[in-house]
Amino acid sequence: MPIGYLPIIILVAIIVVAARSLLTVKQGYEYTLERFGRYKRTMEPGLHFIVPFFEAVGRRINMMEQVLDVPRQEVITKDNAMVGVDAVVFYQVLNAAKAAYEVDNLRVAVTNLTMTNIRTVVGSMDLDETLSKRDEINHRLLRVVDEATSPWGVKVTRIEIRDIQPPADLVDSMARQMKAERDKRANVLEAEGLRQSAILRAEGEKQSVMLEAEGRKEAAFRDAEARERLAAAEARATEMVSKAIAEGNTNALNYFVAQKYIESLKAFASAPNQKVFFLPVEASSVIASIGGIAELAKDAMAAKGASPPRPGGPRSGVT
Repeated sequence: MPIGYLPIIILVAIIVVAARSLLTVKQGYEYTLERFGRYKRTMEPGLHFIVPFFEAVGRRINMMEQVLDVPRQEVITKDNAMVGVDAVVFYQVLNAAKAAYEVDNLRVAVTNLTMTNIRTVVGSMDLDETLSKRDEINHRLLRVVDEATSPWGVKVTRIEIRDIQPPADLVDSMARQMKAERDKRANVLEAEGLRQSAILRAEGEKQSVMLEAEGRKEAAFRDAEARERLAAAEARATEMVSKAIAEGNTNALNYFVAQKYIESLKAFASAPNQKVFFLPVEASSVIASIGGIAELAKDAMAAKGASPPRPGGPRSGVT
C-alpha cells in the first residue's frame, strides 16, 4: 500500500469514530446506554457522546403516553352469563431503565395483565351490575393494573371498558323484559290518572251538591222571610180593618174586600187557560166598594185640611 494513502485512511477512521461517538436522542424518547452489554445510564433527549466499540444504545423507550387496545374476550359473569368485553388502556413510562430491563415486551405484558383482571373483576359481578356499573369496573381495573405495573416503571393513567356485548338471545330477553316493565309502568300511570280523575270528579260533584244545597237553603230562608213579612203585613191590615170596624167605619172593610175581589179577578184573567169572561160580574158590589174607597179618600182629605188654631190668632168672646 502506498504511504500516501495512509493519512487519508487515518482521516476516514477519525471521521467514522467521531460519527459513532455522537448520538442524538429525539424528544419524547429516552435511550439506555450499555457498556459491554451492561446497563450504564439513561440518555435523555439531546446530544450525547459515547465511546465507540465499547458503549452502545440498549433500548429506545417511548416516554409519551400511549394507548393500548385490549382485544375482545369472552367472560363469564357471577350469574353464569357469557359476555364479550374489550377495553382500552392509557399508560406512560416513567422509568426507562425499569421498562427496558424489568419486563420483556412491555405492551404484551400490560395487555395480558389487563385481560386477566377483566376476567377477575367482571366474573365477580352479576350481569346487571356489569352492564350498569362500568365506572366501578374501570376504577377497580385501574387500581389493580397500576399497582401491578409499578415495578416496571409504568404509570397506568386510565382503563376504559369500551364495549360489553351479551349474547343475542340474552339481549332479546332483556328487551322483552324492558318492554314489559315499561308497559307495567304505563298501566300504573294510566290507572293512577283515572283514579285521580275520579277523585277530582267526585270532589267537583260534592262541591256542586253542597253549593246547590246552600242555594236552596238560602232561597228557602228568603222565601220564609218574605212569607213572614207578607203575613205581618196581612196581620197589620186585618188589625187596621178590625179597628176601623170597631170604631163604626165600614168604608175600610169595603176597601179591603174590594182589593181582594179585584186581585182575584186579575189572577183569573191572567191564567193561561182558555176562559170566557162575562161582565158585569157583580158590578154593584164593585161599585159599592169603589164608593167606600172614595169615602175613605174624603175622610183622609178632611183630616188633612183640619188644623189646630194658631196661638196668635183671633179669639171668640165678649168684648
